Amino acid sequence: MDIGIIGATGYGGVELFRLLYNHPEVKTINLYSSSQSGEFIQEIYSHLNNEEYVLKDLDTEVMKQQLDVIFLATPAGVSSELTPQLAGGKGVVIDLSGDLRLNSPEEYTAWYKKAPASEEVLKQSVYGLSEWNKEAIQSAKIIANPGCYPTAALIGLGPVMHERLADPSRIIIDAKSGVSGAGKNSNHVTHFANTQENFRIYKVNQHQHIPEIEQQLGNWNEETEPITFSTHLVPMTRGIMATMYVELNNVLSLEELVDLYQTAYKDHPFVRVRGAGDFPCTRDVYASNYCDIGLAMDERTGRLTIVAVIDNLMKGAASQAVQNMNLTQGIDETTGLMHVPVYP
Repeated sequence: MDIGIIGATGYGGVELFRLLYNHPEVKTINLYSSSQSGEFIQEIYSHLNNEEYVLKDLDTEVMKQQLDVIFLATPAGVSSELTPQLAGGKGVVIDLSGDLRLNSPEEYTAWYKKAPASEEVLKQSVYGLSEWNKEAIQSAKIIANPGCYPTAALIGLGPVMHERLADPSRIIIDAKSGVSGAGKNSNHVTHFANTQENFRIYKVNQHQHIPEIEQQLGNWNEETEPITFSTHLVPMTRGIMATMYVELNNVLSLEELVDLYQTAYKDHPFVRVRGAGDFPCTRDVYASNYCDIGLAMDERTGRLTIVAVIDNLMKGAASQAVQNMNLTQGIDETTGLMHVPVYP
């Protein structure tokens, strides 16, 4: 395969490069940057010091005719303009931003404060939650890669919501992320002095991933009501822990719930459901495509606690995008992704 990465200098882009460089089915990797074209990638990232990949200017007509897969690891508002120029060519377009995830242009504008993609592009776009939308992904030409928080939350909630076992009006998601989720460029919040030995809540009831989560929950159960979703910044580089609280319609034992989850994900190699009383931490999935899940059932309140952890730059971005690429190319979804998590 011949691959293109637009936005190769960001954290998501450089993770894509790392994964695709070691992918057995990838023949060439072309890196694009509108702000740093002409530079070599190792001038920006010294850990790539033995690689002489030059950053290229975009030529969408050439790209759409020559590349099998084009990844857009760009900020919000860029893909909505570029995707129409890249669509309809030889390859698949996979967008890692939020531009193509929401079905409603009006909702996108309300949450992202940017002009939306055209309705034509949105209708062609397939939501790339690999474990729950595999069949549609396999035939897609445009894929909206899910956000990092939604990936953890939706994989965690999927089994009970899909089977309509949980009250769709009382969903609470409490999520924490490492600072790499804020991107490469530092700001007041992510500056070392303000992050180190600090724990901060942010975008309270305003996070742009709220409508994305609600949209998928609504696909599982049309009676889903607005969720409570809180996000926190943790003084670590990468990783997400999402803790979900749902009230079950009927009280089930913890053993029954573990069996439900293990059955739901038995054919999905990147979801690992823990046994009763065993809970994951972010280190367990560091630098991998895994999502680990732990469950706790409070029979006194009828409330289920679901804990899901991912690496935000991997399963929450780059490696899920590669998993989606594999699905569109008719190769095993695990190809190039069976990395044992890094420890310690």
